[in-house]
Amino acid sequence: MIDKIIFIFVSIFGIGKLPKIPGSYASLFTILFLFIVFHYFSLSVNIFLFIFIFLFIISIFLIDIYVKNFENKDPNEIVIDEFIGQSIPICLYELAHDNNSSKIEVLTFYFVMFILFRIFDITKPYPVNYYDKNFKNGFGVIMDDVIAGLYVVAIMVLFMVTKSTFF
Repeated sequence: MIDKIIFIFVSIFGIGKLPKIPGSYASLFTILFLFIVFHYFSLSVNIFLFIFIFLFIISIFLIDIYVKNFENKDPNEIVIDEFIGQSIPICLYELAHDNNSSKIEVLTFYFVMFILFRIFDITKPYPVNYYDKNFKNGFGVIMDDVIAGLYVVAIMVLFMVTKSTFF
């Protein structure tokens, strides 16, 4: 029973078992889920950040438990790391904009963040690849996506600073 609960958690209700691109499905789920949570249920980003920190910590331990008998310590069905990594730029965007943007503008930025996150998660530029290669445990599985999410934040900040400075 506990193994099924852990699977449901690390695979985000089985999304990780979808064929071919489960990480992209999980990232897409994340942006849709967070859009609904922030813009229809009006959950405070600050409250979500507390939940996020809890998810981050518990994910490391549950991934380690899930893969204890696997040779591959980052199987495709584990997609909670995509949820965590994709959540970082979205939460910081929401903190910066304080629900003052139109839904179309928000969805546009979410879509751009989705594309950028998938690019960084798939191509794994340094130091994303460092965590992916050197930590064969829950921490490494999560941290490569955290770094990919932080790359998205850096690109978005650079874009917004450039936009406000020159346009």
